[in-house]
Amino acid sequence: MLRFATTNAGKLHEAREYLADVVGEVTQFDYDYVEIQSDDLAEIAAHGARESFDAAGEPVIVDDSGLFVDALGGFPGPYSSYVDHTIGYERVSELARAEENRRARFRAVVAYCDGDRLETFEGVVPGEIVAPRGDGGFGYDPIFEHDGTTFAEMDTERKNALSHRGRALAKLATWLVEEA
Repeated sequence: MLRFATTNAGKLHEAREYLADVVGEVTQFDYDYVEIQSDDLAEIAAHGARESFDAAGEPVIVDDSGLFVDALGGFPGPYSSYVDHTIGYERVSELARAEENRRARFRAVVAYCDGDRLETFEGVVPGEIVAPRGDGGFGYDPIFEHDGTTFAEMDTERKNALSHRGRALAKLATWLVEEA
């Protein structure tokens, strides 16, 4: 069994898809760990995993992710959630589309802690910023295009199959198998 410190049902579902065959049950750990301020996703996720393990006393994972826009110096990066709630993804799209270079990437880091080991796994999906399209997903999905389609235009299965979080979870799954 593995606990996932998250309140996001979509993230929990995605983790179950990638990890159930390896760890059995993946359960939600509704714990509000302190999210440190850092420019480093791995540092943020590792801190959360360590704190969550201390609270749960069982192996736990935590994830942190963000949208990194090249022309904006990687902004909003680890501050993506705050920026989305403050100025909205539409404004981020406007800022990026005013630039010639619209390349961006979604990055996620999943941190695993079992008390003895603390490991991080990163997943990245390249794309570019576009005008909002699509009705699905959440956050920056309507403005992030990968291979001609925004994440908001994809069904959940397709998005999860190539998502940054899914790529990080796949690396975690491989590592857990190798460690067993």
